[in-house]
Amino acid sequence: MKKLFLTLILLSTVVLYISADTEKDIKAGLKHVTVYPDRAQMTHEATVEIAAGKTMLKLGGLSPYIDAQSIQVKGYGEFMILSVNHQNNYLQNLDEIPEIKSIRSQIEELQIKVEDEKAAISVLNEKKDFLVSNKAILVAKQTAATPEQLKSMMDLYTASMEQITTTIIKNNRQVKEYEKQIAALQNQINDKAGKAQLPSGEISVSVNSDKPVSGKLTLSYVVSNAGWYPSYDIRVDDITKPVNIFYKANVFQNSGVDWKDVKLSFSNATPWIAGDVPTLYPWFIDYYVPIVYNVMKSRTAGIKSEAPAMAEVSLDREMAKVEEAAPIAVEKQVGETTITFDIAIPYSVVSDGKVQTIEIQRTNTAAGYKYVTVPKISSLAYLTANITDWAKQSLQSGEATLYFENTFVGKSYLNVNQLSDTLTLSLGTDNSILVKREKRKDFTSKKIIGANTTEIYSFLTTIRNNKATAIRITMNDQLPVSSNSGITVESLELSGGRFNSQTGQVKWDLDIKPQETKQIVLTYSVKYPKDKKVILE
Repeated sequence: MKKLFLTLILLSTVVLYISADTEKDIKAGLKHVTVYPDRAQMTHEATVEIAAGKTMLKLGGLSPYIDAQSIQVKGYGEFMILSVNHQNNYLQNLDEIPEIKSIRSQIEELQIKVEDEKAAISVLNEKKDFLVSNKAILVAKQTAATPEQLKSMMDLYTASMEQITTTIIKNNRQVKEYEKQIAALQNQINDKAGKAQLPSGEISVSVNSDKPVSGKLTLSYVVSNAGWYPSYDIRVDDITKPVNIFYKANVFQNSGVDWKDVKLSFSNATPWIAGDVPTLYPWFIDYYVPIVYNVMKSRTAGIKSEAPAMAEVSLDREMAKVEEAAPIAVEKQVGETTITFDIAIPYSVVSDGKVQTIEIQRTNTAAGYKYVTVPKISSLAYLTANITDWAKQSLQSGEATLYFENTFVGKSYLNVNQLSDTLTLSLGTDNSILVKREKRKDFTSKKIIGANTTEIYSFLTTIRNNKATAIRITMNDQLPVSSNSGITVESLELSGGRFNSQTGQVKWDLDIKPQETKQIVLTYSVKYPKDKKVILE
């Protein structure tokens, strides 16, 4: 009976052992990363050997910022995926980044040097003690030594002590220098030590197979602390040539794991935003009951301190380029609502939060060039490029660096959030076009006739084209617009300009040949009651 009981225990133990999942750590290299504006989807691939029965496959060393709801696992082979679990292992930290490892190696080398210097100092101190001991013996026996012998021994003692003392001083200084370098390197580690404390993300996949098989797993998940944003280099070599638009992706990531030699894709999709159609709920209204505030309190509440004006940033002009580098091969995938750029060559992006710029598209686009000037406000001529098929280029709004005739001319912002069929790019100012607006004093007057005062203003605008090519320029000016029936504004001379009576804007489209000067006259009158005052300047 006792043997039977023991046999039953052993059999039950074997059954429990067989039914338990076999745990197996797997290695799955990071193969592909799709970067979204404020997160990234990471995809791993692994070849696995699966035993018969249930097996728990564990993939560790992952980012601690995994969105558990985004985990997807696909299996290829004669086995079945039973479940997928995710956790952060706080007992196992992520591997230190290579920079910290390098700094630790430097510290270890310096510590060895400090030990060597201290060992040398210890030997020198022993020699010093030996000389001091022998000096005492010499003093005790100096009566038996001749003056020459005594002088020779004292010279030897003095020279040896001087050499040993000087060497000890030098070694101590070297030790202090090494320790100073160690402290500086340790401070660098402390600045970067945050990552060393991060837990390791783990994904566990439970699988079942009727027999031992070889299979393949693909795991993907979304992490935060990563993203990208667009920027542009816009180059115009000459106003007779197309606009060159260099589309760049600025990628950054601090996910806790380096992306080493992975295939990168940049997507403008926002999958985390709900795709459900918004619902309109009832809009209830009622009589408005104003809230009465204390007068003094409301007055003080309305006082605001003026914000400091942003300092103007002046940028020195620099040469844009000498020779263009070949663009990277990029495949663009255009979907119904999203656009994805797949980079052909592998990239590495370190988990340090620093921005890395990758060119993803280069286009030459035909454009209609036109200069615009508003001489009442500025005496500069601004070059604009108007692109009609801009929607086909899959652009996004972003900062643009402008180059004109191989010269850096400034920064602008490319705004594609517009309903117009034409995208207007501002390419900065052109100093080869001179604009001057001045009052014609002989044609400007102020008269009182009867009950009214009539003021006449006349301005002469001169535009000169010093370029070697003809230009087309639009000049904008304005007349005042009356908001009172007692004030009458009348245009007297517009030199062919188009006048909008609703806005008061006057516009001229001019074609100016090389080295040609054109003049535009703008004259208008304002009539109002003589007992009233109207500010016109």
